[in-house]
Amino acid sequence: MWTAKAPSNIALIKYMGKQEKNIPCNVSLSYTLDNFFTEVQLNLNGKSDSDEFINDILSENEKNRFLNHLQYIKDLLSFNGYFSIRSMNSFPKSAGIASSASSFAALTMCAFKAISDVKGIKMPSQEYMSSISRIGSGSSCRSFFSPWCIWREEESKKIDLPVEVEHQLILINSGKKNISSSEAHRRVQSSLLMKNRPQRAEFRCEKLISALKSGKWHEAYQICWEEFQDMHALFETSSPHFGYILPATLDALIKIRKFWKEHNDGPIVTLDAGPNVHLLWKKGSKELHKSFYEEYDFQKFSFFGSDCNLFIANL
Repeated sequence: MWTAKAPSNIALIKYMGKQEKNIPCNVSLSYTLDNFFTEVQLNLNGKSDSDEFINDILSENEKNRFLNHLQYIKDLLSFNGYFSIRSMNSFPKSAGIASSASSFAALTMCAFKAISDVKGIKMPSQEYMSSISRIGSGSSCRSFFSPWCIWREEESKKIDLPVEVEHQLILINSGKKNISSSEAHRRVQSSLLMKNRPQRAEFRCEKLISALKSGKWHEAYQICWEEFQDMHALFETSSPHFGYILPATLDALIKIRKFWKEHNDGPIVTLDAGPNVHLLWKKGSKELHKSFYEEYDFQKFSFFGSDCNLFIANL
């Protein structure tokens, strides 16, 4: 049996809009979420003439994507065997917490580990596995690098930033999204706001890296706020238009903005393609974010008994 575990990630500069083989239309900058991960197990299956799942947490479409990506890796390595597959998340899937990123990264790692072991060949580099994982799920390429990753075109790599943060998630809704991320990538091409999107993302990325390097936390907060609003504006101006933000999302964002105004400090906030609110707190500010959750009535929540720094909003 072979096992691999890979984390999710949250983009502060967003990946939205893609070309062939999931090459992004613009640069993205992400933070790796070590507490939100997928674990994949592979066993050689000599009794079957196909790869198969031994747990049933995925939809048929998700299973087919998984199996197609596994076959792609098998073809790359000229491997003719079959596997039984088990996959589990430490967090809700299909809820806008980038479960496809962690799951495809874990599958890619595990498949290369298993086939390399069976064939007695050297494991490829993280950079190579990242590029292969991207073909299955674009944002999964960022899950190979921690804690910060920058992704431009076909290259994703670690970037050193002199800031330590703690990630927390306000869970607004753990249900499956009505519009998948893949569909969102397709629809936003119809938005008039897409025309200058790559230039806006590049400009904000450079500003954000500079702000984080120079310790300008409030500026970093402002840039990230503009960036996630930019992405959600693409959704709302697409044809047909769609959106992920719920009333409870707006309520949480209003409370975060109020907290910043009152304390002149707080978390960097971002939303992915979903209703849930991601917060990045500076290390050493535990009293600050403790008062935030106490003031606004957010309760700690454990998923599958695991402390994921995940909170439920009582809104």
